[in-house]
Amino acid sequence: MKSILVSPPQKPVQAEIQLVASKSECNRALIINALTGFQCELSNVSEARDSQTMMRLLASKDAVADVIDAGTTMRFLTAYYAVTNQAKTMTGTARMCERPIGILVDALRKLGADITYENQEGYPPLKLNGFACSGNHHLTMRGDVSSQYISALLMIAPELPSGLTIQLEGEVGSRPYIEMTLNQMAYFGIDYKADWQTNTITIPPLKYQPKPYAIESDWSGASYWYSIVALAEHAEVELLGLKKNSLQGDSAIVDIMRHLGVESLFTERGVLLTKIPAAASIGWDFTDCPDLAQTVAVCCAVKNIRLSMTGVESLKIKETDRVFALQQELKKIGAELKEIEKDHLYEVTSITGFAPTEIPSIHTYDDHRMAMAFAPAGMVSPIRIEEPGVVVKSYPGYWKDLSKVTNWEETEI
Repeated sequence: MKSILVSPPQKPVQAEIQLVASKSECNRALIINALTGFQCELSNVSEARDSQTMMRLLASKDAVADVIDAGTTMRFLTAYYAVTNQAKTMTGTARMCERPIGILVDALRKLGADITYENQEGYPPLKLNGFACSGNHHLTMRGDVSSQYISALLMIAPELPSGLTIQLEGEVGSRPYIEMTLNQMAYFGIDYKADWQTNTITIPPLKYQPKPYAIESDWSGASYWYSIVALAEHAEVELLGLKKNSLQGDSAIVDIMRHLGVESLFTERGVLLTKIPAAASIGWDFTDCPDLAQTVAVCCAVKNIRLSMTGVESLKIKETDRVFALQQELKKIGAELKEIEKDHLYEVTSITGFAPTEIPSIHTYDDHRMAMAFAPAGMVSPIRIEEPGVVVKSYPGYWKDLSKVTNWEETEI
């Protein structure tokens, strides 16, 4: 098994980092572009495997669409193939076929999609057999499920003869990702009405207008650099390609990391990170930014900052059960993640402090965010990251960029 050993830097951390493009923005733009007949000029397309998989499958005429482990790609393409009346079998890795898709399939069936499951009801693989519009233009859905289901339906809504109204019931999770979808749709000419008092979104029947679109750098990828600055003894890092008024929900890392000792100064090129005093504790609701939870949990554990987390229920159905994975791996760096209120409130505390007598080896569970969240701990004490190649899913150049600020070596274990 391959691993990477990350060791503390021998000099102050100072760097400029050109971040990978946002795969969240990119994947939405790719679907919208496909719905224009591929007439848009997209720039700064993400090198992340998820986005490259999306591009490959959109261009493919094969009867089977294998999304590998890309959840966004699975959900967006299922809706796209359905509304464009394509016969496809959707499948992926073993873990992908354990991730639920029933809520999206049920909604697409109500709109007129003929979809059958090939194995377990509610899970991939599934077969799309065609689309005949049912005339239904109103859906009611839970708001606390994956926002990717909602975004998938929103993007295809203008293609329906009467458009679509979606009524979200209960608490709405990851709302910034829904707003990202709506804002990108608006850029390409789609009018919409979103009433967040009643959680009702209405999309009229319209045609997307092809336009050039530049994809922003990735705030999720930026979060690891915030952690590096927070944990390094001396650091100043400029992250290029980020916008102050971003569509990405993970730009919340600016506010979160201010509590953990990182100040953000927006420049013409991006954002400059510098060190400031950190708080002793922080409480945060990750409902709108669940992909930041692992990064923040590890950073707090190493800095001995007590962290109370809510809004992390969706982590259990990601690339791995991220709550379980964090519980197992935080122990190796002298911390623990406790469930205080079932499926609601969690707390991260440092028990022994991050001063191991042996170099901890972090299992990554085939999850890119586990690798990238734990690697910054190497700013403080050596840490080994197993199966480092998982970062290709969202940030292929992560280790190359990390080499600009610290020492690491690839080894076999």
